[in-house]
Amino acid sequence: METRIELKEMRFYAHHGVGTQETVVGNWFTVDLSLSAPLTQAVATDELSATLNYAEVYEVVKTEMAIPSRLIEHVAGRILHALKSRFPQLTAVEIRVAKRNPPFGGDLKEAAVVVRVVY
Repeated sequence: METRIELKEMRFYAHHGVGTQETVVGNWFTVDLSLSAPLTQAVATDELSATLNYAEVYEVVKTEMAIPSRLIEHVAGRILHALKSRFPQLTAVEIRVAKRNPPFGGDLKEAAVVVRVVY
């Protein structure tokens, strides 16, 4: 049995971007995660130690979001690497990183990148 855990719409204020305004002033970002892992023991035993601790997953994402990057693709890659390092039992990760209201003169809600890795 493979189980998927999802964390949706984590919100962070960060300084990612190529423009001066983005790196100095910052912007709001959202991150969505879908994490796949063999969690059969958690399903059967109700033990926290047998699953992925959501609070720890959130802290990994929070730590990486605090490091400024020019590209949200790079942010997503760093988060993927950090998650796999902290949770080696992961078999697949899909991440969506979105910049809310990007400051380039267009009228749009967000610009986003989605990366999926199967280990």
